Amino acid sequence: MPKPKKNNPATNLNDPQYYINRELSWLEFNNKVLHEACDPRTPLLERLKFLAIFSSNLDEYFMVRVAALKQQVEAKVNLLTPDGRTPQQQLDEIQLQLSPQIKKQHQEFEQILRPLLASHKIHILDYIELNQTQRNYLDNYFEEQIFPVLTPLAVDPSHPFPYISNLSLNLAVVVKNPDTEEEFFARVKVPKVLPRFLPLPPALGVKHDGQAAHWTGVPLEQAIAHNLNSLFPGMNIQEYHSFRITRDADLELEEDEADDLLLAIEQELRKRRMGGTPVRLEIQSQTPEVVSSRLLQDLELTENDVYKIDGLLGLRDLMYFMALPLPELKDPPRQSVVPARLQRLKEPTIDTDVLELEEGKDFFAVIREKDLLVHHPYHSFSSSVVRFITSAAHDPSVLAIKMTLYRTSGDSPIVNALIAAAENGKQVSVLVELKARFDEENNIYWARRLERVGVHVVYGLVGLKTHSKIVLVVRRERDRIRRYVHIGTGNYNPKTARLYTDLGLFSCREELGADLTDVFNFLTGYSRQKTYRDILVAPVNMRDRFLELIQREIENVQNGSTGRIVAKMNSLVDPQIIANLYEASRAGVQIDLIIRGICCLRPGLKDISDNIRVISIVGRFLEHSRIYYFYNNGQEEIYIGSADWMRRNLDRRVEVITPIKDQEIAKDLQELLGIMLADNRLAWELKSDGSYVQRRPYDDSPEANSQKIIMDMVLRSPSIT
Repeated sequence: MPKPKKNNPATNLNDPQYYINRELSWLEFNNKVLHEACDPRTPLLERLKFLAIFSSNLDEYFMVRVAALKQQVEAKVNLLTPDGRTPQQQLDEIQLQLSPQIKKQHQEFEQILRPLLASHKIHILDYIELNQTQRNYLDNYFEEQIFPVLTPLAVDPSHPFPYISNLSLNLAVVVKNPDTEEEFFARVKVPKVLPRFLPLPPALGVKHDGQAAHWTGVPLEQAIAHNLNSLFPGMNIQEYHSFRITRDADLELEEDEADDLLLAIEQELRKRRMGGTPVRLEIQSQTPEVVSSRLLQDLELTENDVYKIDGLLGLRDLMYFMALPLPELKDPPRQSVVPARLQRLKEPTIDTDVLELEEGKDFFAVIREKDLLVHHPYHSFSSSVVRFITSAAHDPSVLAIKMTLYRTSGDSPIVNALIAAAENGKQVSVLVELKARFDEENNIYWARRLERVGVHVVYGLVGLKTHSKIVLVVRRERDRIRRYVHIGTGNYNPKTARLYTDLGLFSCREELGADLTDVFNFLTGYSRQKTYRDILVAPVNMRDRFLELIQREIENVQNGSTGRIVAKMNSLVDPQIIANLYEASRAGVQIDLIIRGICCLRPGLKDISDNIRVISIVGRFLEHSRIYYFYNNGQEEIYIGSADWMRRNLDRRVEVITPIKDQEIAKDLQELLGIMLADNRLAWELKSDGSYVQRRPYDDSPEANSQKIIMDMVLRSPSIT
């Protein structure tokens, strides 16, 4: 057992040298995504997927994070971050750190993955590589399918520079009048309504031993570029170059001035479709200075906003190739398992017999036996969460359903179940978070549809996003009312539940039902509830409770016992939490953190954080669950819920964290944490300088892929977790 250290009270734990910059830490996370694309152990089409995710992540990063920094610079806001950087310093370092990552991404695609794809009969060709028969086919396709959609836009004194939409791919075209020798500039937008990659018919594809390739085709913009004469008849095409811009896409919403939040957000969404101020220009590296300067001038950008690309722009579109029916080039098929305790359930029906319910053949009887934990995507989301809500919707004994919706899918079976519940005469209340970034439009659609059938829809609280993942079902059982709850770490979204790792607790413990009743009263009414029986609620008591739990570990060590904290989350940013973790480390508390994304804490600093270890797991599934473990002098406590240790989660969002009271479930969660801490395939260790090093098996030790291990465990024993 380590001896407790005497802390030097003179040490300033808020010193900027002890903090990693949030924006640069995120770039390190995305760099780990890029590594998966470059890792030969990753199946080929999955490597394309990771390249697409890397690009898509960057798009959102520029639309939100970089855009916000640029706004601060323009407004001359020079507030320092906890690590001591100004907004302009952050922008400069982002460009410095990101440029080699982007270069690596495109080199990987052009020099390694394209040849590898060709060796596996997938040919992403350049137009100049086509033979005449293939060109004739694409030229005809252009005339029939592409040409009618295109709108060339001239740029001259009578035609101002056109508005270029966010994330659109474009061609900058220079044409010459053969009579006057005068040159003109034009823009052609590559339409998003057409597929980015145009396939050739199998008969015209590349042949392998006389057989057609799996896929042969060209990028859409090249088919357009080689048919520009059709768009500019009578003119000589001098040159063309692809470019792509990114605009500020964050909503500027004055909630306290909005009479109707839904209408206010709809108005802001109309502005977003047009896009805000340009924040990034991507151009091909061979674009001549005269063209790039023209674009910079008209878009009001600087050289620091330009990213020069060798190869195709917009690699997020590579996700297209995941649809190819080539399982041998993808991760092995994943099988979601129905938890053992749910396998004996009968299908929910409208006319359910009360006697059968009491015999333990329905979902509610399973929960009455004891708490149930599900772990997605290893456990089936549809057979657990969706079934729970569907059962409640059709059970005649259910009186009310209340839930929060932060993000859900476009064809949500959960929303359909809520509509059915309202039509069945149940009291249904749903808090739809309209401010869920980039899901606002989808949530407005569902909110209106729910309202039309009589569901009580609440749009959230002024100044707070409702990020909690909670469901409350109120049910009449013989001579009493019983409340059933689901408290989760992830969204009620069947699509992301197949890709994100998340946990959910089903329970009918009275204190949890009473707590969630109070939370929903807080969300829908004027409740100013300050205390809760069991749960941690942000922004009410969560921050203080986490600080108390950390302090308790410190005191236990100081009293001669052992201190231990293990926490898994998406991001660790909050300076107060970090400073308290430093205090715990200095006292001798052993701390392991599993942080998928941003981590502003520096581990391994002598006499500051030398008892703190940080890993990040990046793999097939997006690690999204939040788990918090405290040793508590042997009386271990473990929590799950929706909140990360970020200022926004603790202070500006409604979040719910629940303690795990069932000892078997608690042990299962500790086992999960142990498996992840032992990972030597997907895990990256954070160094004190902010860089990451991927773990590798030592000598002849076996590879330990935590996601694969958990998947195999659940397949062997569906009751685990």
